[in-house]
Amino acid sequence: MIKNIASYSALTLTISVLLYASFSTNETIDLSEYSTEGLELNYSVGLDEDIAGNIDVSKESAQTFSPYLGKSFVGFKEALAFKESRGDYTCVNRFGYLGKYQFGKGTLKLIGIHNPTKFLKDPKLQERAFIANAQRNKWILRKDIKNFVGKRINGVLVTESGILAAAHLAGPGNVKKYLRSYGLNNFADGNGTTVSYYLKKFSGYDTSFLKPNRKAKAI
Repeated sequence: MIKNIASYSALTLTISVLLYASFSTNETIDLSEYSTEGLELNYSVGLDEDIAGNIDVSKESAQTFSPYLGKSFVGFKEALAFKESRGDYTCVNRFGYLGKYQFGKGTLKLIGIHNPTKFLKDPKLQERAFIANAQRNKWILRKDIKNFVGKRINGVLVTESGILAAAHLAGPGNVKKYLRSYGLNNFADGNGTTVSYYLKKFSGYDTSFLKPNRKAKAI
Protein backbone atom coordinates (compact mmCIF):
# COMPACT_ATOMS: atom_id res chain seq x y z
CA MET A 1 0.00 0.00 0.00
CA ILE A 2 2.80 2.40 0.98
CA LYS A 3 4.62 1.43 -2.24
CA ASN A 4 1.58 2.31 -4.36
CA ILE A 5 1.16 5.68 -2.65
CA ALA A 6 4.82 6.45 -3.30
CA SER A 7 4.42 5.54 -6.97
CA TYR A 8 1.36 7.79 -7.34
CA SER A 9 3.21 10.62 -5.61
CA ALA A 10 6.18 10.27 -7.96
CA LEU A 11 3.87 10.23 -11.00
CA THR A 12 2.03 13.35 -9.77
CA LEU A 13 5.31 15.15 -9.18
CA THR A 14 6.57 14.27 -12.67
CA ILE A 15 3.38 15.55 -14.34
CA SER A 16 3.55 18.78 -12.32
CA VAL A 17 7.15 19.39 -13.39
CA LEU A 18 6.29 18.79 -17.05
CA LEU A 19 3.30 21.13 -16.93
CA TYR A 20 5.34 23.84 -15.24
CA ALA A 21 8.08 23.53 -17.85
CA SER A 22 5.61 23.75 -20.73
CA PHE A 23 3.92 26.90 -19.41
CA SER A 24 6.98 28.69 -18.11
CA THR A 25 9.18 28.37 -21.23
CA ASN A 26 10.39 31.62 -22.76
CA GLU A 27 10.74 30.15 -26.26
CA THR A 28 9.18 32.40 -28.89
CA ILE A 29 7.12 31.13 -31.80
CA ASP A 30 8.55 31.72 -35.27
CA LEU A 31 5.63 32.99 -37.36
CA SER A 32 7.70 33.32 -40.51
CA GLU A 33 6.82 29.77 -41.47
CA TYR A 34 3.10 30.52 -41.58
CA SER A 35 1.47 31.62 -44.84
CA THR A 36 -1.86 31.65 -46.68
CA GLU A 37 -0.55 29.38 -49.42
CA GLY A 38 -3.12 26.69 -50.20
CA LEU A 39 -6.05 28.52 -48.61
CA GLU A 40 -9.17 29.35 -50.62
CA LEU A 41 -9.16 33.15 -50.39
CA ASN A 42 -12.28 35.28 -50.86
CA TYR A 43 -11.34 37.64 -53.68
CA SER A 44 -13.62 40.22 -55.21
CA VAL A 45 -13.16 38.74 -58.68
CA GLY A 46 -15.38 35.77 -59.46
CA LEU A 47 -14.11 32.34 -60.35
CA ASP A 48 -13.93 31.40 -64.00
CA GLU A 49 -16.18 28.58 -65.12
CA ASP A 50 -13.29 26.17 -65.66
CA ILE A 51 -12.08 26.73 -62.08
CA ALA A 52 -15.46 26.96 -60.38
CA GLY A 53 -16.34 23.42 -61.40
CA ASN A 54 -13.55 22.07 -59.20
CA ILE A 55 -14.53 23.98 -56.03
CA ASP A 56 -16.77 22.64 -53.30
CA VAL A 57 -19.52 25.21 -52.89
CA SER A 58 -21.54 23.24 -50.36
CA LYS A 59 -23.19 25.04 -47.44
CA GLU A 60 -20.53 23.76 -45.09
CA SER A 61 -17.60 25.02 -47.20
CA ALA A 62 -19.31 28.38 -47.82
CA GLN A 63 -19.28 29.06 -44.08
CA THR A 64 -15.50 28.63 -43.85
CA PHE A 65 -13.77 31.90 -42.95
CA SER A 66 -11.39 33.41 -45.50
CA PRO A 67 -9.77 36.86 -45.63
CA TYR A 68 -11.43 39.50 -47.81
CA LEU A 69 -8.91 41.79 -49.50
CA GLY A 70 -11.36 44.06 -51.28
CA LYS A 71 -10.09 46.61 -53.81
CA SER A 72 -6.75 47.24 -52.10
CA PHE A 73 -3.42 46.87 -53.89
CA VAL A 74 -2.84 43.56 -52.11
CA GLY A 75 -6.28 42.51 -53.29
CA PHE A 76 -5.26 43.46 -56.83
CA LYS A 77 -2.07 41.44 -56.98
CA GLU A 78 -3.51 38.44 -55.16
CA ALA A 79 -6.61 38.37 -57.36
CA LEU A 80 -4.41 38.55 -60.46
CA ALA A 81 -2.22 35.75 -59.08
CA PHE A 82 -5.31 33.68 -58.35
CA LYS A 83 -6.45 34.09 -61.96
CA GLU A 84 -3.00 33.28 -63.34
CA SER A 85 -2.00 30.27 -61.22
CA ARG A 86 -4.36 30.04 -58.24
CA GLY A 87 -1.50 31.59 -56.27
CA ASP A 88 0.96 28.75 -56.86
CA TYR A 89 4.59 29.92 -56.79
CA THR A 90 5.77 26.66 -58.40
CA CYS A 91 3.31 26.66 -61.31
CA VAL A 92 4.61 26.25 -64.87
CA ASN A 93 1.91 26.23 -67.55
CA ARG A 94 1.90 24.48 -70.94
CA PHE A 95 3.34 27.57 -72.62
CA GLY A 96 6.28 27.76 -70.20
CA TYR A 97 5.04 30.71 -68.13
CA LEU A 98 6.42 30.64 -64.63
CA GLY A 99 5.34 31.08 -61.03
CA LYS A 100 2.53 32.69 -59.12
CA TYR A 101 2.10 35.51 -61.65
CA GLN A 102 2.98 33.47 -64.75
CA PHE A 103 5.94 35.39 -66.13
CA GLY A 104 7.50 34.72 -69.50
CA LYS A 105 11.29 34.39 -69.66
CA GLY A 106 11.56 37.45 -71.91
CA THR A 107 9.72 39.64 -69.42
CA LEU A 108 11.90 38.35 -66.59
CA LYS A 109 15.03 39.44 -68.47
CA LEU A 110 13.62 42.96 -68.84
CA ILE A 111 13.42 43.29 -65.05
CA GLY A 112 16.84 41.78 -64.37
CA ILE A 113 16.08 38.09 -63.81
CA HIS A 114 18.14 35.69 -65.92
CA ASN A 115 17.78 32.44 -63.98
CA PRO A 116 14.21 31.07 -64.38
CA THR A 117 14.96 28.03 -62.21
CA LYS A 118 16.08 30.17 -59.29
CA PHE A 119 13.13 32.49 -59.87
CA LEU A 120 10.67 29.61 -59.61
CA LYS A 121 12.08 28.58 -56.22
CA ASP A 122 12.10 32.08 -54.70
CA PRO A 123 8.67 33.47 -53.64
CA LYS A 124 10.18 36.77 -52.45
CA LEU A 125 11.82 37.30 -55.83
CA GLN A 126 8.51 36.57 -57.55
CA GLU A 127 6.79 39.25 -55.47
CA ARG A 128 9.53 41.77 -56.32
CA ALA A 129 9.22 40.81 -59.98
CA PHE A 130 5.50 41.57 -59.95
CA ILE A 131 6.08 45.03 -58.47
CA ALA A 132 8.94 45.86 -60.84
CA ASN A 133 7.03 44.72 -63.93
CA ALA A 134 3.91 46.66 -62.91
CA GLN A 135 5.97 49.81 -62.28
CA ARG A 136 7.62 49.47 -65.67
CA ASN A 137 4.27 48.93 -67.39
CA LYS A 138 2.81 51.93 -65.60
CA TRP A 139 5.61 54.11 -66.96
CA ILE A 140 5.17 52.79 -70.52
CA LEU A 141 1.39 53.32 -70.36
CA ARG A 142 1.44 56.59 -68.42
CA LYS A 143 -0.02 58.62 -71.31
CA ASP A 144 -2.71 56.04 -72.03
CA ILE A 145 -3.67 55.94 -68.35
CA LYS A 146 -4.05 59.71 -68.42
CA ASN A 147 -6.05 59.71 -71.68
CA PHE A 148 -8.33 56.69 -71.26
CA VAL A 149 -9.09 56.15 -67.56
CA GLY A 150 -12.73 57.01 -66.96
CA LYS A 151 -13.79 56.32 -70.55
CA ARG A 152 -15.75 53.31 -71.76
CA ILE A 153 -14.55 51.00 -74.52
CA ASN A 154 -16.90 48.27 -75.71
CA GLY A 155 -19.05 49.06 -72.69
CA VAL A 156 -16.22 48.51 -70.20
CA LEU A 157 -15.11 51.32 -67.91
CA VAL A 158 -11.35 51.80 -68.27
CA THR A 159 -9.46 51.99 -64.95
CA GLU A 160 -5.77 52.09 -64.10
CA SER A 161 -5.85 48.68 -62.44
CA GLY A 162 -7.59 47.18 -65.46
CA ILE A 163 -4.93 48.63 -67.76
CA LEU A 164 -2.09 47.29 -65.59
CA ALA A 165 -3.69 43.85 -65.33
CA ALA A 166 -4.15 43.72 -69.10
CA ALA A 167 -0.51 44.78 -69.55
CA HIS A 168 0.54 41.90 -67.30
CA LEU A 169 -1.42 39.53 -69.53
CA ALA A 170 -0.66 40.90 -72.98
CA GLY A 171 2.26 43.30 -72.60
CA PRO A 172 1.98 47.09 -72.61
CA GLY A 173 2.30 47.31 -76.40
CA ASN A 174 -0.85 45.28 -77.00
CA VAL A 175 -2.74 47.32 -74.40
CA LYS A 176 -1.76 50.51 -76.23
CA LYS A 177 -3.06 49.04 -79.48
CA TYR A 178 -6.36 48.09 -77.85
CA LEU A 179 -6.94 51.47 -76.24
CA ARG A 180 -5.86 53.57 -79.20
CA SER A 181 -8.01 51.52 -81.60
CA TYR A 182 -10.93 51.90 -79.18
CA GLY A 183 -11.25 48.15 -78.84
CA LEU A 184 -10.83 47.07 -82.45
CA ASN A 185 -7.42 45.51 -81.84
CA ASN A 186 -8.24 43.08 -79.02
CA PHE A 187 -5.25 40.84 -78.34
CA ALA A 188 -5.91 37.31 -77.01
CA ASP A 189 -3.34 35.03 -75.36
CA GLY A 190 -2.86 31.30 -75.99
CA ASN A 191 -5.82 30.49 -73.76
CA GLY A 192 -8.10 32.93 -75.59
CA THR A 193 -8.09 35.51 -72.77
CA THR A 194 -8.40 39.04 -74.16
CA VAL A 195 -7.27 42.52 -73.16
CA SER A 196 -10.91 43.59 -72.78
CA TYR A 197 -11.58 40.66 -70.43
CA TYR A 198 -8.78 41.76 -68.08
CA LEU A 199 -9.85 45.41 -68.28
CA LYS A 200 -13.26 44.39 -66.98
CA LYS A 201 -12.22 41.67 -64.51
CA PHE A 202 -9.63 43.79 -62.71
CA SER A 203 -11.43 47.12 -62.81
CA GLY A 204 -11.39 49.54 -59.90
CA TYR A 205 -8.53 48.35 -57.69
CA ASP A 206 -6.28 50.84 -55.91
CA THR A 207 -2.93 50.74 -57.74
CA SER A 208 -1.71 54.16 -56.57
CA PHE A 209 0.98 52.30 -54.61
CA LEU A 210 2.79 51.63 -57.89
CA LYS A 211 5.07 54.43 -59.08
CA PRO A 212 5.95 54.62 -62.79
CA ASN A 213 9.55 53.53 -63.26
CA ARG A 214 11.09 52.97 -66.68
CA LYS A 215 14.13 51.22 -65.18
CA ALA A 216 12.39 49.11 -62.53
CA LYS A 217 14.26 45.91 -61.68
CA ALA A 218 13.46 43.01 -59.40
CA ILE A 219 17.15 42.50 -58.58
